Amino acid sequence: MSTLPDAAMILAAGLGTRMRPLTDQMPKPLVPVDGKPLIDYALDSLQAAGIGKVVVNVHHRAEQMIDHLSRRAAPAAVISDETDTLLDSGGGIAAALPLLGAKPFMILNADTFWLEEPGRSNLQALAAAWDPGHMDMLLMTTRADQIVGYDGRGDFQADKNGCLRRFDGRSGPPLVYPGVAMLDPGIFDAAPDGPFSLNTCFDRAIAAGRLRHVAASGLWLTVGTPSAIEAAEAAMAAYRAVATDTVS
Repeated sequence: MSTLPDAAMILAAGLGTRMRPLTDQMPKPLVPVDGKPLIDYALDSLQAAGIGKVVVNVHHRAEQMIDHLSRRAAPAAVISDETDTLLDSGGGIAAALPLLGAKPFMILNADTFWLEEPGRSNLQALAAAWDPGHMDMLLMTTRADQIVGYDGRGDFQADKNGCLRRFDGRSGPPLVYPGVAMLDPGIFDAAPDGPFSLNTCFDRAIAAGRLRHVAASGLWLTVGTPSAIEAAEAAMAAYRAVATDTVS
């Protein structure tokens, strides 16, 4: 039986420069998509999965983020303040470790979200697949045709033992990392001080053969620019229509 982590972290401190001019007036995680702020999709998924505590790092227009989070009853939000220094993805998590605790926890990007398949929780599936004996980081991955708004060639590929390595474009189908993972805080033991990318931790786990993945279900969306909002909303409407027809 899977054990849900005690806490999760939403990475929400980016400047959102590609989302301008919308982010001239608000932080990117508060930009609405289909009538709901981006970050609320992640918060709602955590609440539905039964995770009661979330750490959120803030930087750009931090006061708006803090106010928004204060209006939610669940999950209980704790602020990791990066208003003085933006710490990048890895540095932001490392700085928040005292708030997250010593046990494995989940991380989610604030600008990527998903629509669940009926009866399946991606976060619960992630927790169920966690195996501390064989992994330091467990990434949720999608197929390229499963995520809207992604224009890369792929991030990782899996070997015959299920370990992930960087996608080289030559062998194995590409896997996309949409920004949801579970990890052991020990992966940060040798982390540098100050800003650094989470890619540092990915590479450390790859070298140890301890970077694994679990396949995501549902429709995934990443929203990086104002023009991507309309495409995301159209894809969401189409996905919901098909899901409704299937259920009925």
